Amino acid sequence: MNTSLWIALVCITLGTYFIRVLPYLWMKQKLAKSQNNGAISNMPTWLTVLGPTMIAAMFGTSLVPAHPDTLSWVATAVGTLTTFLVWTRTRSMGWPILIGVMVFGVITLWFLRKTTRQI
Repeated sequence: MNTSLWIALVCITLGTYFIRVLPYLWMKQKLAKSQNNGAISNMPTWLTVLGPTMIAAMFGTSLVPAHPDTLSWVATAVGTLTTFLVWTRTRSMGWPILIGVMVFGVITLWFLRKTTRQI
């Protein structure tokens, strides 16, 4: 891997870490301050919306394939549908994502192998 890819990975890692830790540290400090004053502090509305908003943003960007060809759109659609169906059955986050990614990968590899044989 070249240097620019490593720099991008480090930036993504730090950005993801700080997006999660900074609101936590801020809220922890705010709650500690309010406990010292004897007041009850409510969580700000923006903090309760932050997590679902980030998940929705990541979901939205992952629905558009990097290489918009028929194979990518089909694999994305089937992977998304599989993820939703597994989620409706399990109501968890781990299994649906794992199985959806696996289905996406299997479809992509199957079609790529099929097209490679024809060439």
